[in-house]
Parts: sequence; structure tokens; C-alpha cells
Amino acid sequence: MLDRAENVLHDWFGDINYWAVRRSMRFAKHLVKIADDYRANYLSSNDKDDDTLQHPDWNQHRKTVRSKRGGNYVCVHLRRKDYVYSREGQIPSISGAAEQLLNKLKSHKLDTLFVATDAPMEEFRELSSLMKSVTVLKYHPTAQEIETYKDGGMAIIDQSICSHATYFIGSYESTFTFRIQEEREIMGFPLKDTFDMLCADGKENCEKGSQWKIEWGNKEQDWSTREDFEEEGHAEL
Repeated sequence: MLDRAENVLHDWFGDINYWAVRRSMRFAKHLVKIADDYRANYLSSNDKDDDTLQHPDWNQHRKTVRSKRGGNYVCVHLRRKDYVYSREGQIPSISGAAEQLLNKLKSHKLDTLFVATDAPMEEFRELSSLMKSVTVLKYHPTAQEIETYKDGGMAIIDQSICSHATYFIGSYESTFTFRIQEEREIMGFPLKDTFDMLCADGKENCEKGSQWKIEWGNKEQDWSTREDFEEEGHAEL
């Protein structure tokens, strides 16, 4: 059983073949539209102003200079639930997370935080109460959206919003965090604004995880059609 499609790419993880396949996988347009509307309405963020425009054809979207880009907000992926037990000693408490995030916001001279989290609502409220000096936001789907798009769709909306933040901080060894980092790599965000991680309480310099930098390859190595891709011997992917 393959419980994750990424398992098929395991032997090619991080190389040009992996990134060619990954770049071709884009979020569903209707979910991106919801995320974009949220960014526009609550974060004063859009692709043109944030310098995050991408060519509609993934194969024509090319490497850009790593530069300051994104909306004027910080995004955090605050993983809770199973991590509270399985990652004890590696993740912060709610108060510890609040302290770290306030410092990050201050250092980036920003006052808006978007939170993507699986934490129960009481924990989100606790985090917000500890960060009253800044604006703390979370996407709250309607009952109809939850029924229509399920948890997977809600995750993509959060990931899309986080992908466009000026600065992102994730949770250690979380695939949810990895997906956001990959999106930001494709858009050309600076590494320092993409691969930071929350630390356990009392640890300022914890392990940040691997930086899987994108491999673009040469223009001649792009595959504009499925036939081109198969001719290169990659049909098994």
C-alpha cells in the first residue's frame, strides 16, 4: 500500500526529476481562490504586490532571484495534537511558541501573524491572548466549506496562505511544513525566510531541519509534454 504518493519518488527525492514532478503539482484553483480572497481581505496581500506571480504553465515558470517577497505578515505552522506527545522536548508549549513568535515578528518589523494549526480552539485562543500586542489570525472555514472540501482542502488553503507570507516558521519534521517550504522554494523566497523552525521552550538554537533547495536544471531539461518526459526514461514516475 502506498499511503502517500510521494513514496513513489523516494529514490529521486530532492533531484531534478523530483522537482520536475513537484513543480507540476499545483494546488487546486478553487482552493487557491479561497486562500487568495482571504489574503486580500485580511492580510492586504496579493501576488502582484507580493512578487509571487507564477507562470500559468508550471514548465515555463523559471528560477527567480531569491529576494524579499511575500505579504506583510508572518505565518507559523504550529503542529500540536500528536506532536505534543510524540515530539515532547522538540516543540514549544503555547506560551513558549508565543514568546518565539513575538520575537520573530519584532525582528521582521511586522505586526500580523497567520496561524496554521491543528490545535484545538482553546489553544489558539490561549496563543492569541499571549500575543495581544499583534494581530493573530486563523482561517475559519464555513460549515459548507468543511463539508465540501474536507480536512484536506482546509489544509491546502492554510498552506497557500502560508506560502505567501514574508516569513515562515514551521514545525520540525512535519510534512505539512515541508509542502509550504517547497511552495516557497518554487516562488524564490530567501532560504532564511523559509526554513526556520519553532524550538522547544528554552532552546534558542535548535535543529532547523534540512534545506531542500530546488533543482531547476537547464532549460533544455524541461519537459513540455508527457511524451518528452517519457522519452527521458521517467515514465515510471
